[in-house]
Amino acid sequence: MSLSTSTQQAVLNRPLRVVFAGTPEFAATSLEALITEQESLGVDIVAVYTQPDRKAGRGQKLAMSAVKQVALSHGIPVEQPATFKKSSVEGMAARQTLCTYQPDIMIVAAYGLILPIGVLTTPTYGCLNIHASLLPRWRGAAPIHRALLAGDDKTGITIMQMDKGLDTGDMIYKVSCTIESEDSASSLHDKLARLGADAISTVLKDLSHYQAQAIVQDDSQANYAEKLVKTEGQIDWTQHAATIERQIRGLTPWPGAYTFLNGARVKILESLPVNDAQPTDKPAGTIISVGRKAILVACGFDEGQKADKSSTQASTLRITQLQFAGSKPVSAEQICHGNQLDDGDKFASDSD
Repeated sequence: MSLSTSTQQAVLNRPLRVVFAGTPEFAATSLEALITEQESLGVDIVAVYTQPDRKAGRGQKLAMSAVKQVALSHGIPVEQPATFKKSSVEGMAARQTLCTYQPDIMIVAAYGLILPIGVLTTPTYGCLNIHASLLPRWRGAAPIHRALLAGDDKTGITIMQMDKGLDTGDMIYKVSCTIESEDSASSLHDKLARLGADAISTVLKDLSHYQAQAIVQDDSQANYAEKLVKTEGQIDWTQHAATIERQIRGLTPWPGAYTFLNGARVKILESLPVNDAQPTDKPAGTIISVGRKAILVACGFDEGQKADKSSTQASTLRITQLQFAGSKPVSAEQICHGNQLDDGDKFASDSD
């Protein structure tokens, strides 16, 4: 059943009962916006679902998710089931609890738990997902990072009617966002979080229209944004400078790009965009020059150059900020004045 928000309210004689499910800051941005706009949107957020508290920090103390903090600050009931599986007592109890809230619709954003079909069909109008990519590109856990690593020039938000597949549901609303040359995973996350909040508000203002216009995803165009692992941060200096520069931006702040100098790990925090990289005949990983504006490092060839056996000139990367083990981040200028690196030093791809 698909009705406009105003018609839904008239039929129900009350605001739409919304359950929100999410965990990190990305989701908290949308939750905060929806709470602020409840009256104008004609909705009532009756409960918030988020992942159980996790140990965090050096003290390993239990910490609330960003979504839980927002919900509690507004006096909204919080549920934190570990599972919705039918095969477990806890999962069945979680399903029953969800039913007691009598949700008209469920809004999901980076929740972190798989919702089985029995949960997806509990709300009257189903579950809507706020996904940080232009589906069907970058289904999965790390769409923001994968877009940067792949060198995409744009991404965006897709509001999707959830089904039992992994980000395979019909697309209700899409809005795009340019990926700027200076964007990191952190800055792009913040842009998309704000865009996601605006997008879900837009959909809720005229739910029937957007549900009626839903478009089936073309599975042949789909690709998957696999979850990040720490080892992806390890820099291979034989790659082209543009690839490494995207790695640095795409993995900031976590897991971070890193290399080794004399067996010690060094984090590479920032570098300049690679346009026409200055060519070099130095071995990959060699520090060509330590300047006040940037540290110039020799990198590898692109695929075209590798195929051209006559080419002897590799690419270069200009690093502007890094962090030595046990120290604070330092700029290229600080390194230049501090004599912490010398021309001819060499970064290694491993600690050996």
